[in-house]
Amino acid sequence: MKITILTLFPEMFSSFLDNSIIKRAIAKEKVSFDIVNIRDFTLDKNHRVDDYPTGGGAGLIMKCQPVYDALQSVKTENSKVLLTSPRGKTFNQAKALELSKEEHLVFVCGHYEGIDERINKYADELISIGDFILTGGEVPVMAISDSIIRLIPGVISEGSTDEESFNNGLLEYPQYTLPYEFNEDKIPDILFSGNHTAIDKWRKKESLKLTKKYRPDLFDKYTPNKQEQKLLKELESNETPKWEKEALEKGHKFIKK
Repeated sequence: MKITILTLFPEMFSSFLDNSIIKRAIAKEKVSFDIVNIRDFTLDKNHRVDDYPTGGGAGLIMKCQPVYDALQSVKTENSKVLLTSPRGKTFNQAKALELSKEEHLVFVCGHYEGIDERINKYADELISIGDFILTGGEVPVMAISDSIIRLIPGVISEGSTDEESFNNGLLEYPQYTLPYEFNEDKIPDILFSGNHTAIDKWRKKESLKLTKKYRPDLFDKYTPNKQEQKLLKELESNETPKWEKEALEKGHKFIKK
């Protein structure tokens, strides 16, 4: 995949491209980046890329010409152009998976009070990361790019993304690592039982519980299957179910004391 980013502030992406998973993905040639400075395309004799709003108003608006010419210089028949905008649909995991399959993504980062309205028609899609205002589109583009790149096959270890939050409509189950006890909080014994069927069932139940508690909006849209319906009834009863008791009894020799 190739990701091209049109921005007034290319220096903002230096540390983003030189760290962690993104840096490794570039080294593995799973993704390449082209950071394009919109300022390089202005024809204004004073090298301006913005101007006051026509009709009056606060702030400055990015001009058509530099953005359009920058876009035309990078766009190909395989490009998908995305413009960060509060009008766009809110970005989510499903959209990240969809975009991870594209050959060439072109992001246009707005700034100041926005971009001249006439640029919108050159975008294939408007996209937003939420109902709040930032100073520019650079931070949203970094977040979106990070989310997409980690889904490209070979970027991170196989299976790491299978049960993450939002992949199946629910939040992810709790995760732990040693020590067994920290500040009097202990890792649930079921995770030491050695019974992977029971562990998977416990994790599913915890996933349902966390989603219902913290993201009722997601939970209300979710349709549980028969097994999940039973797990939800167990949550309501607040009692340790038979399958969990048996797993703990049989796996007692593995459980921390």
